[in-house]
Amino acid sequence: MRTLDDLLAPITPKEFHADHDDRKPLYIPAAPGTPKAALLDWDRFNALLDQTSIWTTQNLKVVFNGQRVPPRQYCHEAATGAGPVSRPSPAKVKLMLAQGASLILDEVQDLIPSIRAMTPALGQAFAGQVSANLYCSFGGVQAFGTHYDTHHVFAVQCAGEKVWTLYRNRADAPVSFPVDSEETRSWIAGQRGEVMEQVRMRPGDVLYLPRGWYHEALATEEASLHVTYSITPATGLDLMKRVEAIVRDDPVFRHFLRPAAMGDGAVLRAQLAEIGRRLQALATSDLMLEEASVMQGRRVPAEPGYGLPDRPPLTLYARGPAAPPAFSGTVAIALGWALDQPRFALEDLIAQFDFVPEAELRAAVRAAEDAGAIRAA
Repeated sequence: MRTLDDLLAPITPKEFHADHDDRKPLYIPAAPGTPKAALLDWDRFNALLDQTSIWTTQNLKVVFNGQRVPPRQYCHEAATGAGPVSRPSPAKVKLMLAQGASLILDEVQDLIPSIRAMTPALGQAFAGQVSANLYCSFGGVQAFGTHYDTHHVFAVQCAGEKVWTLYRNRADAPVSFPVDSEETRSWIAGQRGEVMEQVRMRPGDVLYLPRGWYHEALATEEASLHVTYSITPATGLDLMKRVEAIVRDDPVFRHFLRPAAMGDGAVLRAQLAEIGRRLQALATSDLMLEEASVMQGRRVPAEPGYGLPDRPPLTLYARGPAAPPAFSGTVAIALGWALDQPRFALEDLIAQFDFVPEAELRAAVRAAEDAGAIRAA
């Protein structure tokens, strides 16, 4: 399973983007012989857990009745060549699971090839950062109460069954989750609305939840194992962080704000209006479009592709006498960087701009060479 088509089938990506993307949930029952459940099985899950040196209190979590178990209750001090470190204790973790706790493995997208294969397609489809978490739960004990997520969610059931309860309401574009407390849980219960749907997830089933959708999940009588892909696109708030750096070059933004009392606020109001005009012009400029494109591109995961022991030679170029062809988007930014260098390596260009598809960079370099803007060095 490597494409959005594979994940959504029999729903098409066109149907998904038109009707569900950031709009409403989508439940996709498994078709006979579906490969989706093959993302993971119990043997591969256990083999992953057995790699004890990669697990920490940050990426292996134990949850019981809606509360995260303190690491001191399931970790021990392990000896390593660099000195003692705190790591999850297999014996203590198994003890917690025997009591009905759930196990969560965070950020496993680079650890399991079958799961990793899907991340580039999801990143490109949503222009977002992709992570994958694994959830192992046992019947009748709930890991989390009603909550929402701050990202797109694709849950793929791999083993056992789990019942998801979806509520009618949705938090409006949340970027954080309130601190868990009795007051928070009571507030959520008042915000979530009535039950909209209950979905019983079986191996191979897929469930999509937009950001902010209130939900909860509970394993049935047997053990449940599922993968959740989380996709987090950039927001306007992320872009505003870049705006601050850009406007430093404009003295209008560096001037002191005049006292509000001066001229009954008219002077300050005029100053703020000018700042607003400059921001509006910036927001609709090619520069801001490029900044947003670069920011989005950097969130999309790239294939590692080391390919060792092969070590390809460097392909060097120098500036030529002719003007370069016109490029657009992130390719234009990448070629602009390359043409500012007295000499550059194609491989360095690909490494510096790893968020731009390699095929597009190679095609742009060929076009620049054909136009005489660069030449082999």
